[in-house]
Amino acid sequence: MILTVTLNPSVDRALEVDALVRGEVLRAGDSHIDPGGKGVNVSRALLANGVRSTAVVPTGGAEGDQLVDLMKAEGVDMLAVPIAGRTRSNITLAEPDGTVTKINEVGPELSEAEFAEVSDAVLTAAGGAAWVVICGSLPPGPSVAAFTDLCERLVAAGARLAVDSSGPALLAGVAAGAALVKPNREELAEAVGGELRTLGDVIEACEKLRKAGAGAVLASLGADGAVLVDDAGVLTGISPVSVPRSTVGAGDALLAGFLSAGARGEAALIEGLAWGAAAVSLPGSRMPGPDDLDRTRIHIDSHPDPSRPLNRD
Repeated sequence: MILTVTLNPSVDRALEVDALVRGEVLRAGDSHIDPGGKGVNVSRALLANGVRSTAVVPTGGAEGDQLVDLMKAEGVDMLAVPIAGRTRSNITLAEPDGTVTKINEVGPELSEAEFAEVSDAVLTAAGGAAWVVICGSLPPGPSVAAFTDLCERLVAAGARLAVDSSGPALLAGVAAGAALVKPNREELAEAVGGELRTLGDVIEACEKLRKAGAGAVLASLGADGAVLVDDAGVLTGISPVSVPRSTVGAGDALLAGFLSAGARGEAALIEGLAWGAAAVSLPGSRMPGPDDLDRTRIHIDSHPDPSRPLNRD
């Protein structure tokens, strides 16, 4: 079982529009409402592919009730921790060429007592988990020190910890000795304090995080695929998508696929890339199932060219 932790979950509404024109009245095509938050998406992707997962989520207000109902409707096993604030709602506008515009609320503030309740729920459930995966940004309220303490307690208890976050929370996971961290290109650049223009820049940045305490680094690079750096060396992979529909949740699907296949080596990277590419081909924040996966288009390179330039975002 893989335990996911989403400290700032959401209800995600995705609308498909022909073109995003500022100041105009737009008519939406298809629309979708999904449970949201990076860890929630990881659990949803795992469930869609027959892998057991439990999601820990703080929930509050009518939106929190809606989130719980949406997760139940998809069959996601969860530990919902009640909070006083209102669970946030996010809006995604997707255009036919794959361009996505997201409007994310900040989310409710978690009090010290509420964060302690969430932490206790995580630590209790972690005993039966193959992985504990903490995903997404910190909500207002909890200090970096409190988040660091949670990570350190999980590692000390013997949990295999994966952290997919940004800024101080990502660095806290690294310093705590997380077995895996999964930044995207922007998060990785921020973590090392420098621009990433080439594949070599990415590899060097991943190595810096490993030297700082992370066991392995899986960096998602959008159209440039992904890079895996661990004690076995460096692997890169690309999985082209012919008709992109939405990038929302693609990195979460990548992480879920990677974990489902053992989180190590070429086979796990192939699985992660297949899940991520499939998510890009689906609307909104839909997570792919077995019928959506295509592993034949994936190219893995164990001797990548470090001078290869990255695509411009």
